Amino acid sequence: MSVAARERQAALLIDAKCRLGEGATWCARTGRFYWTDIEGARLWRYDPDDGRSTFWPMPERLATFALCADPHYLLLGLASHLAFFDLATGETQHIVDVEPGLNTRVNDGRCDRQGRFVFGTKDETSPMKTVGGFYRLNHDLTLERLPLPSPAIANSIAFSPDGATMYYCDSPTRTIRTCAYGSDGRISGDRVFVTLTDATGLPDGSTVDRDGGLWNAQWGGARVVRYGADGAETARVTVPTAQPSCVALGGAQLGTLYITSGRDELDAHALGKDTRAGGVFIATPGARGLPEPLFQGTPVRR
Repeated sequence: MSVAARERQAALLIDAKCRLGEGATWCARTGRFYWTDIEGARLWRYDPDDGRSTFWPMPERLATFALCADPHYLLLGLASHLAFFDLATGETQHIVDVEPGLNTRVNDGRCDRQGRFVFGTKDETSPMKTVGGFYRLNHDLTLERLPLPSPAIANSIAFSPDGATMYYCDSPTRTIRTCAYGSDGRISGDRVFVTLTDATGLPDGSTVDRDGGLWNAQWGGARVVRYGADGAETARVTVPTAQPSCVALGGAQLGTLYITSGRDELDAHALGKDTRAGGVFIATPGARGLPEPLFQGTPVRR
């Protein structure tokens, strides 16, 4: 079967009009979908049972986050630091600053299969420079920098089902990279996994399905593309907005693809045509996901 024959079309689920929707995350424990509007400094949650969406205002831009082993908390990747977030009270608990002294902010992140939080940063100068880094927050809340190339815009962080392979990218390079990732956290064999060949689009957020396929949202390309473990394209989903940003496989059978998007970088003319920009979209691509790994670090009880 050709790739074209396996192409799907996404549909609008929530007309959220996020400035920069990101961080698509399905919580299998609660059956709810979470995402962030980075530039709007809001954490969003959608409940499929009643169709309601709610949000929490954040103390600064929220770039990424992770579910925690303690179900009362999320781990937040705020622009300048990491923090725990109490879902009941809305209070945050500071963990560690990230790249103090640099004009960067936290960007994409995911937990590895051992429950450690891996994330990268984004340069905020213009023109952007490769001054950021990739980091891991360990169970004991210590932060370490990973031996990976410095990015301008870190994205596409994801892990294979067995946890032995890590995927990541520096979006402006239009390549997604991969490396061997040991259970002890050691990294080796860094190499290019795939180079985008479409005329438009940059690799953005990713997720991995249970068969080891990498689903990547391609900002500016109006699509999500699945790559097999060998880097070959095997399927794609057309998204009716220009800037899909991140993906998660969720729903009762983990077979629904949730797709966030953004309005940033679109002028008034473009927004007049792209009226659903910043929304959340869904598709049923015929794949099944994996439960999102939980961060195993513990907040300080007050």
